[in-house]
Amino acid sequence: MTRDLTDHDLSDSEVADREAADSEAADREAADREVTGREVTGRGMGRLLADRNVRWFLLGQLVSVLGDTMLWLVAGIWVKQLTGSNSAAALTFFLVIVGTLFAPLGGMVADRYRRRPLLLVLNLATAAVLPVLLLVHDSGQVWLVYLVMLFYGLSNSFLDPAQAGLLRVLVPEERVGEVNGLLQTAKQSLRLVSPLAGAGLFAAVGAHAVVLVDTATFLVAVAALLAVRLHEDAPSASGSGWRTDMTEGIRHLANTVVLRQLTIGCALTMVGMGLAETVGLAVVGDGLGRPPAFLGVLLVGQGVGAVLAGLSAARIARRTGDGLLVAAGMTSFGLGALLQTVPSVAVVATGMVLCGASMPWIAIGLTTIGFRHTPPELVGRVYAGFTVIMTVPQVMAMAVGAALIAAVDFRVVLVAMALTVAAAAGYLFTRPEQRWARAGAEAVGEAVSETDPA
Repeated sequence: MTRDLTDHDLSDSEVADREAADSEAADREAADREVTGREVTGRGMGRLLADRNVRWFLLGQLVSVLGDTMLWLVAGIWVKQLTGSNSAAALTFFLVIVGTLFAPLGGMVADRYRRRPLLLVLNLATAAVLPVLLLVHDSGQVWLVYLVMLFYGLSNSFLDPAQAGLLRVLVPEERVGEVNGLLQTAKQSLRLVSPLAGAGLFAAVGAHAVVLVDTATFLVAVAALLAVRLHEDAPSASGSGWRTDMTEGIRHLANTVVLRQLTIGCALTMVGMGLAETVGLAVVGDGLGRPPAFLGVLLVGQGVGAVLAGLSAARIARRTGDGLLVAAGMTSFGLGALLQTVPSVAVVATGMVLCGASMPWIAIGLTTIGFRHTPPELVGRVYAGFTVIMTVPQVMAMAVGAALIAAVDFRVVLVAMALTVAAAAGYLFTRPEQRWARAGAEAVGEAVSETDPA
């Protein structure tokens, strides 16, 4: 009869030799991980940016972000100036969100057609519609602003899934996390300056100048896409009906354990973030006793936190896994919300930095895992399905928050935000599938669809 050899069968010297060999192997593995990390953040990023297609794609994306954030802010200010009504101004933001609810249709279209030509058409169409705003001169034409902002949201419902799909084609799966980190860092850096630039341009020259600048950004995006050299095969027909195709992304989210868990956690998080949309001015006025304009100062801290988080995301994800990076982002937001209950500028500013750090960690982890667990032909629909699932609870929370902030102390709302997001983070931290979420999807483009062991 044979049996396995264990340490009890070895002499003391042989046991010591084995332990030494194991320790040496572990040291070599740790050194390999350290070298790999340096290569990814140093030479690896340089090689990534050396790819002209990636450079042009990133340029187009960032210029679009600049124009989008400028117009998003200025449209509300413009309507407030023309009508004198806060509710009329808020309607501009609401209509953009309503437009994004068409994302499942946009995702289906993005997966049925080649992404680069589709993006060219969408950017040109949006650039053609925006100049309609040049016809607005008084409150009687505000309906044109509403119409264009609704179209703006609708356009984003098609642009965003198509851009996600094109990125999945342009960038190798193992480099997606780095590209997302770079893209999020650059986006958050732009968001530090673009609202101020938009508001400044509006004050100095007027809304029409902002409209022309935003129109130009779409044309720059077109030029960047034309500079991308890419052979993209036409997607094969699925053979399913349009209803099946449109809901395929949501079904993929539901049937893939890692993605389903992230969707649940992020839906809860968006409830907390929706409540946050209504509490900022109360923190400044009631908590700190400062004028409303001081919120702009605090938002700079939020932007700084976002930039720092974007720079650190890839390194953290390599050590913890992308799923736990998302959970860490949620934890950061919850802590930031609690700190805003303290009547101290320094403490509230720290809380804003933590809240700012949350979004890049969540977005980068989500996108990386989403690409890793989704086949290329389904990326657009999965992205769109996730967008809708996140948008609905956020809008509902914004409505509830507007009622709560008028009825209860703002600190109650902040604590509710923190508890909601803490529940989401706790859920992900306790899911074994979120630990090193790249396990089970080693191959590029592998779609993982499992049965939840729970």
